[in-house]
Amino acid sequence: MPSYIDYLFSTTREDPTKKPAINTMSTPALATAAEGATHIILVHGTGHGGWCWYRVATLLRAAGHRVDAPDLTASGIDSRQLRDVPTFEDYTRPLLDALRALPPGKRAVLVGHSFGGMSIALAAEMFPEKVAAAVFVTAFLPDCTNPRSHVIEKVTVSDWMDTVTDAEHVPPSVFLGPEFLRHKLYQLSPPEDYTLSQSLARVSSYYVPDLQSQQPFSESRYGAVTKVYMVCKQDQAMTEAYQHTMIAGCPVAEVREIADADHMAMFSAPAELAGHLAHVANTYA
Repeated sequence: MPSYIDYLFSTTREDPTKKPAINTMSTPALATAAEGATHIILVHGTGHGGWCWYRVATLLRAAGHRVDAPDLTASGIDSRQLRDVPTFEDYTRPLLDALRALPPGKRAVLVGHSFGGMSIALAAEMFPEKVAAAVFVTAFLPDCTNPRSHVIEKVTVSDWMDTVTDAEHVPPSVFLGPEFLRHKLYQLSPPEDYTLSQSLARVSSYYVPDLQSQQPFSESRYGAVTKVYMVCKQDQAMTEAYQHTMIAGCPVAEVREIADADHMAMFSAPAELAGHLAHVANTYA
């Protein structure tokens, strides 16, 4: 049986030249929260945890925004193991519970990084009335036509290097190797943040079989939520071309760009990213 990495390698990328008209915003100054603190929920990607947002969360809180950065299940310092998290909904449960707990009439801005884009998409599908905007930071951006796994299956990474997968594990597991992290995700990030990742990185899953079994996200729920995409132009894993391919397949309200951000924009360009997020929160919350 082919490995999960072989499965990923076998996919092809869609035509990146097919692009919608986009509104590329210049970097705003870090805006203080508009009247009444805006609520921003930062969602991490594969193998990471809420810890990876510490720089951006600090900046946003200092500007008066209410910020949460939960660990998804079996991530960060959550004590559960991957074997205890068989489905993608189980994995995303902490985010879903946070939205469920919002008082009536209250909404949050959801920010998903990398695989976290899938989690905020699920949250928007389940609780569209509680999502002021969904912000995708060099993240998977699913559409409302294809199976939910489509954007994961279509991504092409040139070299997964020392990443380790186990297709027989339930769910199929992936551990992003230290050389892969260093050269593909953190190549422009401060070395101390890369070192931090080596202390806190965990085995995770892309939940492809589970997502393949689900119906596409709906136009009336996820599709109706305001979306903003943050393109990170130096990303060596989720390439700029593929980011634009996903944008072409799913309408968004705005496209913003960070010129010097690698995949880990929260480390390589924290002030720029925080400035964009504060502006988005004040605009849509």
